[in-house]
Amino acid sequence: MARRPKRSDNGGPPLDDYKGPPWGKGDPYIFLAWQAAHAKAWKAPSRDVMLMRMEKAERLGLTYEEYTLEILERGLHLQPKDTDRIAAIKAARKRRRVSRLD
Repeated sequence: MARRPKRSDNGGPPLDDYKGPPWGKGDPYIFLAWQAAHAKAWKAPSRDVMLMRMEKAERLGLTYEEYTLEILERGLHLQPKDTDRIAAIKAARKRRRVSRLD
């Protein structure tokens, strides 16, 4: 008879017992390239860059995180003329706030 899984079991293999490489069965080059890109993208910017982004975000009515995420995801440094995109970001903010209250 099969053993019944514990309540917290996700059905996958135990993570501590894995003896293989960190990239699993995939291509190690792709794994290492993504790992390097992730580290580079989320590296903390200099103090001056952070202050500049905070100022621009405040001027546009966005949070620092929203403004920075727009740069990282789309490569777009928002300007006051980008009213449609700014409105979309603010609308998404309202949807997130409401969904947290549910």
